[in-house]
Amino acid sequence: MTQSQKDRPWLIRTYAGHSTAQASNALYRSNLAKGQTGLSVAFDLPTQTGYDSDHTLARGEVGKVGVPVCHLGDMRVLFDQIPLEQMNTSMTINATAPWLLALYIAVAEEQGADVAQLQGTVQNDLIKEYLSRGTYVCPPKPSLKMIADVAEYCYTNVPKWNPMNVCSYHLQEAGATPEQELAYALATAIAVLDELRPRVPAEDFPALCGRISFFVNAGIRFVTEMCKMRAFVDLWDEILQQRYGVENPKYRRFRYGVQVNSLGLTEQQPENNVYRILIEMLAVTLSKKARARAVQLPAWNEALGLPRPWDQQWSMRMQQILAYETDLLEYGDLFDGNPAVDAKVEELKEGARAELANLESMGGAVASIEYMKSRLVDSNADRLNRIERNETVVVGVNKWIEGEPSPLQTEDGGIMVVDPAVEQEQINRLNDWRSDRDDAAVSAALTALREAAQTGRNVMEPSIAAAKAGVTTGEWAEEMRKAYGTYRGPTGVSGSVSNKTEGLDDLRAAVDAVSDSLGRRLKFLVGKPGLDGHSNGAEQIAFRARDCGMDITYEGIRLTPEEIVAAAADEDAHVIGLSILSGSHLPLVQDVMTRLSAAGLSHIPVVVGGIIPDEDAERLKQMGVSKVYTPKNFELNAIMGDIVTLVDPQNLAAE
Repeated sequence: MTQSQKDRPWLIRTYAGHSTAQASNALYRSNLAKGQTGLSVAFDLPTQTGYDSDHTLARGEVGKVGVPVCHLGDMRVLFDQIPLEQMNTSMTINATAPWLLALYIAVAEEQGADVAQLQGTVQNDLIKEYLSRGTYVCPPKPSLKMIADVAEYCYTNVPKWNPMNVCSYHLQEAGATPEQELAYALATAIAVLDELRPRVPAEDFPALCGRISFFVNAGIRFVTEMCKMRAFVDLWDEILQQRYGVENPKYRRFRYGVQVNSLGLTEQQPENNVYRILIEMLAVTLSKKARARAVQLPAWNEALGLPRPWDQQWSMRMQQILAYETDLLEYGDLFDGNPAVDAKVEELKEGARAELANLESMGGAVASIEYMKSRLVDSNADRLNRIERNETVVVGVNKWIEGEPSPLQTEDGGIMVVDPAVEQEQINRLNDWRSDRDDAAVSAALTALREAAQTGRNVMEPSIAAAKAGVTTGEWAEEMRKAYGTYRGPTGVSGSVSNKTEGLDDLRAAVDAVSDSLGRRLKFLVGKPGLDGHSNGAEQIAFRARDCGMDITYEGIRLTPEEIVAAAADEDAHVIGLSILSGSHLPLVQDVMTRLSAAGLSHIPVVVGGIIPDEDAERLKQMGVSKVYTPKNFELNAIMGDIVTLVDPQNLAAE
């Protein structure tokens, strides 16, 4: 293959956004200057879940895991000096996807762009939010309707835009096997296409199928992961041809972007993560037939906290070296005709087809949400059990643990910390925006939006009008809540003991003994305060505690500190476990501790888990927290032993 025949490199992105729109804009322009070829926007949790920065539930979460965007002014600043007509922008946004796309279109129009030329993606996949990430707002059926609203609008008005990114990434983060990741993602795509099919003329439907894209994960078992991608290509082609009659091969292409696995990144010896990230990238780039269209890589220090610009640059350079220094793009597919690869691909396809048939028999993806959630929790428990039993080797975690301290972890702790003052500054800007806008125009826009939602019309055009009128994210989402209701997804943790109790005999005996001393079964309340929807850790703690014989209460995500303290009083809890992965542990835990004291419950020991720097762990202990756990505390049985010790009446008497 000559130089002129080389394949074009994939879009090179970093997933970025933090603090404020202004700070994120500076980061984007810096990354583009360093050779990044597309944008991937991370929004903060209030924006993702439809709350303004001054809402009670937003406390402590503003600007932590992404950029806060409350209104058109924020979006305008976010893309200042970035010509949107020339940009390919991915927005990781789901429940509020119609709204953020409306803001994006409004800014593009202000810039003078031809909206029909805009290129990019909104993730807009709510089913995986119910299963793994938790940023849903409304129930499944109206959420599916809004996904279709975006797709229908984009097909007519923004034809180069991908209106949905079927996201299997978070399924793997929640413990999905390759077969589950294939089946659950494809079942989601089928549910969306079934919803869309009646909305467009039959002759236009194949082209609409061609706009559905995917966002996947690639783990460390890179041969299996590469075969998974080839299986995705084959199965998507098969589904579109056989189920939907799409004859044009162009519209049956499996188009996907990827972020490689964050689940396997380790807090221990974090510099090793650089190798993990590189190996995982190979799974989605080596095979031309199944090569990603866009790649974004985590940074080596994501298990420690928020990456700094240099850390993101290092991951971007990894992509550039593979794309521009090696000869990878000069060759056809390296694996065609390989018997080992072909056999593995067929095995994965067979397993995925069987699970797809199972989901179909239950009524499809929406009807199967509770089933899929429980299967993911089970699969994740199996994964953790293998690591605990040393059946799965994780270098630096359960083997070759001794090592030199990392010189990459400098005096700043090796991470970036968002200034707490950012939250109040954002609230001040929000109040200024509200005071400066035309209230009559806002009221009229909200009325039009409400009528569209209540009558079942497409919400995109009234959303764009609302964006231009100055409506806020919280106001838009509140109209959707009023029209469609809210929802609490299944936890996947049943009250019944599982069959995974092997090796727990000593712990079960200890729980029985302490329960006898307490006069009733040891009561463990697991809570997730704030807006963080990454519930895998909380689920596995509750799962293991239940199997050890504890009486558990776990009501899922998005609880206020007030609700957690009320539940502790109502349930007469012996111990409280709080899980927070968004970096908001200090304000949220302080709120819980203050409320426990005011309620006369400060005798209940509190344990906290999350991505928590050492300095913050000390501050939590000064607040009265008994134990702090981070990703390095992967031995769940040791945590269970700590909980038993904390509530043992004999130990309390000795103190």
